[in-house]
Amino acid sequence: MNNNDILRRLRYAFNFTDVQVSKIIAHVGAEVQPAQVAGWLQREGHKDYQALTDVDLCQFLDGLIIERRGPRPDGTVPEALSQLSRNEILKKLRIALNLREEGMLTVFEQAEFVVTKAELGSFFRKYGHRHYADCPEQVLRKFIAGLGHVPS
Repeated sequence: MNNNDILRRLRYAFNFTDVQVSKIIAHVGAEVQPAQVAGWLQREGHKDYQALTDVDLCQFLDGLIIERRGPRPDGTVPEALSQLSRNEILKKLRIALNLREEGMLTVFEQAEFVVTKAELGSFFRKYGHRHYADCPEQVLRKFIAGLGHVPS
């Protein structure tokens, strides 16, 4: 699952239009046209397909946090990460949706996927911590699928 797949799945889970995605990214000061968003959402091999970079996906996720929770008290915007892991994507989605452990487990239940509390906690540990675990692609995919079933 590449960045384009992640954005496509999030767009359908939240029922966003191309214009809404552009406005969400604008919250972090980046300007993206709806036509570029449409290119990101195309399947690989389509003539209008454009690869979505980690920076662009990070800007979308940071914009989603601002959209859902409001700007930081000091008004600063987080700098986009140049490399984005699945753990960081899951963490940004958790922050944007203001989910605690129980809320995240409910989302996984909606996707009919079982994740233990310990396993879930390991995805949010700092890299290098002895209980840190890389978030498998299937976990991220099922979480996004579960978001489509949970009322926002």
